[in-house]
Amino acid sequence: MTLEASMPAPSSPERRLAKDSVGLAHIVFFVVAAAAPLTAVVGASPAAFAFGNGSGVPGAFVLAGLLYLLFSVGFTAMSRHVGGAGAFYTYITHGIGKPAGVGGAFMALVTYSAVQIAIYGLFGFFMANAIAPLGLVLPWWAFAFAALVVVLVCGQRNIAFSGAILGVCMIAEIAILLVLDLAIVFSGGGPEGISFSSFAPSSVFAPGLGVALVFVIGSFIGFEATAIFGEEAEDPEKSIPRATYVAVLLITLFYAFSTWAIVQFYGPGKVQAAAAASLDSFYFTAANSVLGPWSSQVMNVLLITSLFACILSFHNTLNRYFFALGREGLAARALGKVHARHGSPYAAGLLQSLIAAVVLGLFVIFGADPYTVVFSWMAALAGIGILLVQVLVSVAIIMFFRKTPNSYSAWTTIIAPTLALLGLIGSLVLVSSNLSLLSGSESPIVKAFPYAMVLVGILGALFAIRVKRSKPALYASLGKVFE
Repeated sequence: MTLEASMPAPSSPERRLAKDSVGLAHIVFFVVAAAAPLTAVVGASPAAFAFGNGSGVPGAFVLAGLLYLLFSVGFTAMSRHVGGAGAFYTYITHGIGKPAGVGGAFMALVTYSAVQIAIYGLFGFFMANAIAPLGLVLPWWAFAFAALVVVLVCGQRNIAFSGAILGVCMIAEIAILLVLDLAIVFSGGGPEGISFSSFAPSSVFAPGLGVALVFVIGSFIGFEATAIFGEEAEDPEKSIPRATYVAVLLITLFYAFSTWAIVQFYGPGKVQAAAAASLDSFYFTAANSVLGPWSSQVMNVLLITSLFACILSFHNTLNRYFFALGREGLAARALGKVHARHGSPYAAGLLQSLIAAVVLGLFVIFGADPYTVVFSWMAALAGIGILLVQVLVSVAIIMFFRKTPNSYSAWTTIIAPTLALLGLIGSLVLVSSNLSLLSGSESPIVKAFPYAMVLVGILGALFAIRVKRSKPALYASLGKVFE
């Protein structure tokens, strides 16, 4: 049997995800849930305040939002030409070439796996602490593995099912923060009243901006997942670009407003010292003072649901990457199969859940702390990985439009992507040079993360070259399954 004959046709039902399964709202839910708004604001922003540019953190979120809006210009334009569950892999393949595309896919797999494992560790940590006062003392990993099973089951269902769950979680976590934010504003703020100095250049570009951006940039991980659902989206040529812009704007405005509100509570002149003194209770102190003790209890519960929503979102993202590689023939063909009833990439979900279970198991065996090692280290690795992949995508966008006839303006095809590329390279340098701060560790393993991620990309490219030599027909078909 020839290789070509053994390859299922792209239109084969077992190789196609359920078409028209998700609309604009569902896609936005997936993306915002992946960003985990409550986790980012309550967990990441206090460190940005304490170690970064203090009261200028809200402005730093605006800068990051502008960077990703620039990235979205070319990203969404290219989505009208190429698309599918492979997302970044497909973009890089069409823009730079097949070896780079496979290398990018390898880095994306490691990146999203690291995010998922990091959040499993954090979920287990918070669940164990929340349940302990009730008399049920269990190790963090018991809750992490329980969450893994629930997420696996949810991921086997139709994508709209996960979208509905994420929508509820997202609305709840955003609601509690907005209640706190509005209560602070309408009460006139704290001892220094209401001030917009957080957005003044003198505050935004104050010493520590680079450090603040290390935490701020990480809060946007996941927004690019809109393109992954192009094959399942209703009217993808319109819904994917719209979902991308809506998600970036929503995330940016929410982060900027929530961090600005907390600056009003503590005061621009005191917020940095307050954050440094109490990183873990920075927001809970404000909630207790403004809304009452009930609010901090609700925030604790919603922090856990926020983490679950984040895991579920990245689980679905990873499923579609494994599915894409399976359907392309770069991994076991079984990974390219979809559920007969739900149209979901169930085989890919089983594999990536198994991988997550094995990695979590290794952390447990070696006695790793769920917060300072599992979460912090994996989050740092993911931060490096996503920026490297986004840099490749930016280059791919520029190269794609140089060789593809189009009617877009120079702003869309050259200027915005180039500005985004420069900003992402700068962000990558900042994150790489501040890994010890981001991870909370001086371990040589952590310091090696940038080199390890580049090595992953190189191995992916070498694998593609090997496929070209050993299976030329398969290599020739790469990237075409999604056309």
